[in-house]
Amino acid sequence: MEYVELRISLQDDFHELLIAELFNLDFEGFEQEDDLLLATIPSNRFDDTKREEIEKKLMSFGGEASILSEKIIAPQNWNEEWERSIKPQTIGKFYVHPSWSTFDGELDDKIELMIDPKMAFGTGYHATTRVMLEWLPEVIYEGNRVLDAGTGTGILAIAALKLGAHSAFGFDIDEWSETNARENILLNEVDNFEVRLGSTEVIPEGEKFDVILANINRNTLIELIPELLKFLNDGGQFLLSGLLEEDEEVMLNQPSLKKLTHVDTRRHDEWIALLFKS
Repeated sequence: MEYVELRISLQDDFHELLIAELFNLDFEGFEQEDDLLLATIPSNRFDDTKREEIEKKLMSFGGEASILSEKIIAPQNWNEEWERSIKPQTIGKFYVHPSWSTFDGELDDKIELMIDPKMAFGTGYHATTRVMLEWLPEVIYEGNRVLDAGTGTGILAIAALKLGAHSAFGFDIDEWSETNARENILLNEVDNFEVRLGSTEVIPEGEKFDVILANINRNTLIELIPELLKFLNDGGQFLLSGLLEEDEEVMLNQPSLKKLTHVDTRRHDEWIALLFKS
């Protein structure tokens, strides 16, 4: 598949804000270097309308913000690209690494998560995944049934199972996710994790969960939350992210979330995660 790469001049303080906007416009890859941001999107999802929308957003940042160049990137071996860029990392109680990176030392009290990504999101590098992983040990209890909305690589559900959850059900609308999550399930040798392609309609009717995890984006969350909460047990917990600091008030004022107790908000850079209890 061909990709379009935009080379954008933007003060580094604003990178995360623009990345959140571009993610909602179907951009999939980002590289940051000082006041330069590279953003890539499949060429069949990019057109003049999106370019104009991006240019309008850049105007709101003022200064020298602009699209410097646009080029087509020919198909290439993306697995090799990931292997060069994805490195082991420690996130809270977890040691996250790809299968091609070996660890010769002692894990001590860390929990190993072996994640081979097909996409950048869901590797632990994004702040929203990090804040969710850091919070999970306080949210997951032995025997919990977990629903992972927009499971991606499956990293959050796999982490929950390794923390003692009884079972997990994950869904995602992207075909790559279904395949990738199942590969990561095998790598981590976890049981009772079912993954399906689709949205809330693929959740088995009548199922109830003790914990719902949703690391997506604000607009999708607002659309999905009323449906997701139908599957939350009484006394259950709902941990969500994919949100910027400025989104907190919007989310707290969602009618369906007002029926829950807001337990806490945690931050990583400009991104936040919110925890609710029913």
